[in-house]
Amino acid sequence: MFVLLLILVLVLFGFGFLHPLWWVAAAVVMYGVTRLGRDRGGGWSRGRGSDLGDYQDYRERRSRRERWDRRYSRQNRARWRREDRRDHEHRG
Repeated sequence: MFVLLLILVLVLFGFGFLHPLWWVAAAVVMYGVTRLGRDRGGGWSRGRGSDLGDYQDYRERRSRRERWDRRYSRQNRARWRREDRRDHEHRG
């Protein structure tokens, strides 16, 4: 859909060299597309509502990151302590 609208705007812009009224038409189409895209849920690529979708995406990223941190901090805690001890001994 976005590609078709982009082609439409480019064609209207091209016709603007023949008559400046087409440039106005291209501007009106672009304005309408951007307003409708914002009002209906955050743009062309989002299927969910903008605020709710953004928050759900944030929660999903946060929970994945927390799971990752818990998993790898437990597995590597002993190794990190050994490395810290070695680094501290080399400096001192």
